[in-house]
Amino acid sequence: MANRLLSVGSTFPEFKKTSVVSLEKGNEFYDITSEDHKNAEKWMVMFWWPKDFTFVCPTEIAEFGKHVDDFADRDTVLIGASTDSEFVHLAWRKNHDDLRDLRFPMLADTSKSLAEELGILEANEKIAYRVTYIVDPQGVIRWVSVNDLSVGRNVNEVIRVLDALQTDELCPCNWVKGEATLA
Repeated sequence: MANRLLSVGSTFPEFKKTSVVSLEKGNEFYDITSEDHKNAEKWMVMFWWPKDFTFVCPTEIAEFGKHVDDFADRDTVLIGASTDSEFVHLAWRKNHDDLRDLRFPMLADTSKSLAEELGILEANEKIAYRVTYIVDPQGVIRWVSVNDLSVGRNVNEVIRVLDALQTDELCPCNWVKGEATLA
Protein backbone atom coordinates (compact mmCIF):
# COMPACT_ATOMS: atom_id res chain seq x y z
CA MET A 1 0.00 0.00 0.00
CA ALA A 2 1.38 3.36 -0.98
CA ASN A 3 0.38 6.20 1.33
CA ARG A 4 -0.99 9.30 -0.32
CA LEU A 5 -0.80 11.71 2.56
CA LEU A 6 -3.30 14.53 2.48
CA SER A 7 -1.14 17.59 2.88
CA VAL A 8 -0.86 21.37 3.04
CA GLY A 9 -3.43 23.26 0.98
CA SER A 10 -5.92 20.37 0.93
CA THR A 11 -9.30 20.57 2.56
CA PHE A 12 -9.48 18.41 5.67
CA PRO A 13 -11.97 15.56 5.02
CA GLU A 14 -15.50 15.67 6.33
CA PHE A 15 -16.10 13.36 9.27
CA LYS A 16 -18.42 12.53 12.13
CA LYS A 17 -16.79 10.36 14.79
CA THR A 18 -17.50 9.36 18.36
CA SER A 19 -15.01 10.59 20.92
CA VAL A 20 -14.37 10.16 24.62
CA VAL A 21 -14.75 13.47 26.44
CA SER A 22 -15.32 12.48 30.07
CA LEU A 23 -15.11 9.70 32.64
CA GLU A 24 -18.46 10.76 34.12
CA LYS A 25 -21.04 7.98 33.76
CA GLY A 26 -23.54 8.88 31.04
CA ASN A 27 -21.37 11.72 29.65
CA GLU A 28 -18.39 9.75 28.36
CA PHE A 29 -19.04 10.08 24.63
CA TYR A 30 -19.66 12.90 22.18
CA ASP A 31 -19.87 12.96 18.38
CA ILE A 32 -17.38 15.33 16.77
CA THR A 33 -17.71 16.56 13.20
CA SER A 34 -15.43 18.30 10.76
CA GLU A 35 -17.79 21.27 10.91
CA ASP A 36 -17.46 21.89 14.67
CA HIS A 37 -14.27 23.96 14.55
CA LYS A 38 -15.38 25.81 11.41
CA ASN A 39 -18.75 26.72 12.94
CA ALA A 40 -16.89 27.99 16.01
CA GLU A 41 -14.50 29.91 13.70
CA LYS A 42 -11.50 28.25 15.36
CA TRP A 43 -8.35 26.52 14.25
CA MET A 44 -8.03 22.77 14.78
CA VAL A 45 -5.05 20.68 15.81
CA MET A 46 -5.68 16.97 15.34
CA PHE A 47 -2.94 14.61 16.41
CA TRP A 48 -2.95 10.87 15.76
CA TRP A 49 -1.24 8.04 17.63
CA PRO A 50 -0.88 4.37 16.65
CA LYS A 51 -2.43 2.40 19.52
CA ASP A 52 -3.90 2.81 22.97
CA PHE A 53 -2.25 0.94 25.87
CA THR A 54 1.25 1.44 24.44
CA PHE A 55 4.37 3.18 25.74
CA VAL A 56 5.20 6.29 23.67
CA CYS A 57 1.59 7.34 23.01
CA PRO A 58 0.62 8.32 26.58
CA THR A 59 3.70 10.54 26.88
CA GLU A 60 2.49 12.55 23.88
CA ILE A 61 -1.17 12.60 24.89
CA ALA A 62 -0.31 13.74 28.41
CA GLU A 63 1.97 16.47 27.02
CA PHE A 64 -0.78 17.76 24.73
CA GLY A 65 -3.02 17.67 27.80
CA LYS A 66 -0.61 19.92 29.70
CA HIS A 67 -0.93 22.49 26.88
CA VAL A 68 -4.70 22.40 26.37
CA ASP A 69 -5.02 25.98 27.68
CA ASP A 70 -2.27 27.13 25.29
CA PHE A 71 -4.33 25.83 22.37
CA ALA A 72 -7.52 27.37 23.75
CA ASP A 73 -5.73 30.72 24.13
CA ARG A 74 -4.99 30.49 20.40
CA ASP A 75 -8.65 29.85 19.47
CA THR A 76 -7.75 26.28 18.60
CA VAL A 77 -9.73 23.08 19.08
CA LEU A 78 -7.45 20.21 20.15
CA ILE A 79 -8.45 16.66 19.18
CA GLY A 80 -6.51 13.45 19.76
CA ALA A 81 -7.26 10.47 17.52
CA SER A 82 -6.46 6.86 16.80
CA THR A 83 -8.09 3.89 15.11
CA ASP A 84 -9.01 2.35 18.48
CA SER A 85 -12.67 2.35 19.55
CA GLU A 86 -14.22 4.82 21.96
CA PHE A 87 -14.55 1.97 24.47
CA VAL A 88 -10.81 1.26 24.33
CA HIS A 89 -10.11 5.01 24.72
CA LEU A 90 -12.39 5.11 27.76
CA ALA A 91 -10.78 2.06 29.34
CA TRP A 92 -7.30 3.50 28.76
CA ARG A 93 -8.25 6.84 30.29
CA LYS A 94 -9.68 5.06 33.35
CA ASN A 95 -6.57 2.86 33.60
CA HIS A 96 -3.79 5.44 33.05
CA ASP A 97 -3.10 8.15 35.66
CA ASP A 98 -1.78 10.63 33.07
CA LEU A 99 -4.91 10.35 30.91
CA ARG A 100 -7.73 10.47 33.47
CA ASP A 101 -8.17 14.24 33.53
CA LEU A 102 -7.73 15.05 29.84
CA ARG A 103 -9.68 18.10 28.69
CA PHE A 104 -9.73 17.33 24.99
CA PRO A 105 -11.59 14.62 23.06
CA MET A 106 -10.07 11.29 22.09
CA LEU A 107 -11.59 10.59 18.67
CA ALA A 108 -12.29 6.97 17.70
CA ASP A 109 -11.78 6.19 14.02
CA THR A 110 -12.75 2.53 14.41
CA SER A 111 -13.69 2.17 10.75
CA LYS A 112 -10.31 3.70 9.83
CA SER A 113 -12.14 5.72 7.18
CA LEU A 114 -10.76 9.10 8.24
CA ALA A 115 -7.20 7.78 8.67
CA GLU A 116 -7.44 6.13 5.27
CA GLU A 117 -8.71 9.31 3.62
CA LEU A 118 -5.86 11.23 5.25
CA GLY A 119 -3.38 8.62 3.93
CA ILE A 120 -1.81 7.99 7.34
CA LEU A 121 -2.25 4.23 7.83
CA GLU A 122 0.82 2.07 8.29
CA ALA A 123 0.79 -0.65 5.62
CA ASN A 124 1.01 -3.82 7.72
CA GLU A 125 -1.03 -3.22 10.86
CA LYS A 126 -3.29 -0.52 9.39
CA ILE A 127 -2.72 1.74 12.39
CA ALA A 128 -2.14 5.48 12.17
CA TYR A 129 1.31 6.98 12.07
CA ARG A 130 2.07 9.77 14.55
CA VAL A 131 0.63 12.57 12.45
CA THR A 132 -0.28 16.10 13.48
CA TYR A 133 -2.48 18.41 11.44
CA ILE A 134 -3.02 22.13 11.89
CA VAL A 135 -6.22 23.15 10.10
CA ASP A 136 -7.40 26.73 9.71
CA PRO A 137 -10.95 27.90 10.50
CA GLN A 138 -11.97 27.39 6.86
CA GLY A 139 -10.98 23.70 7.00
CA VAL A 140 -7.75 23.98 4.99
CA ILE A 141 -4.71 22.00 6.13
CA ARG A 142 -1.95 24.50 6.86
CA TRP A 143 0.67 22.17 8.40
CA VAL A 144 1.23 18.45 8.70
CA SER A 145 3.95 16.56 10.51
CA VAL A 146 4.51 12.80 10.38
CA ASN A 147 6.65 10.69 12.71
CA ASP A 148 7.35 6.99 12.42
CA LEU A 149 5.66 4.73 14.95
CA SER A 150 8.48 4.70 17.49
CA VAL A 151 9.25 8.44 17.74
CA GLY A 152 7.19 10.90 19.80
CA ARG A 153 6.56 14.44 18.63
CA ASN A 154 7.35 17.82 20.20
CA VAL A 155 4.20 19.64 21.37
CA ASN A 156 6.07 22.94 21.75
CA GLU A 157 6.91 22.80 18.05
CA VAL A 158 3.24 22.33 17.19
CA ILE A 159 2.42 25.45 19.23
CA ARG A 160 5.29 27.39 17.64
CA VAL A 161 4.07 26.56 14.13
CA LEU A 162 0.47 27.38 15.08
CA ASP A 163 1.65 30.77 16.36
CA ALA A 164 3.52 31.39 13.12
CA LEU A 165 0.58 30.41 10.93
CA GLN A 166 -1.74 32.66 12.91
CA THR A 167 0.45 35.71 12.22
CA ASP A 168 -0.32 35.32 8.50
CA GLU A 169 3.13 36.80 7.91
CA LEU A 170 6.54 35.51 6.85
CA CYS A 171 8.24 33.86 9.83
CA PRO A 172 11.95 33.02 9.68
CA CYS A 173 13.62 29.83 10.83
CA ASN A 174 13.25 29.22 14.59
CA TRP A 175 10.80 32.14 14.91
CA VAL A 176 8.84 32.22 18.17
CA LYS A 177 5.88 34.31 19.24
CA GLY A 178 6.93 37.80 20.28
CA GLU A 179 9.80 38.04 17.78
CA ALA A 180 9.63 40.18 14.66
CA THR A 181 8.33 38.59 11.49
CA LEU A 182 9.73 39.31 8.04
CA ALA A 183 6.63 41.09 6.80
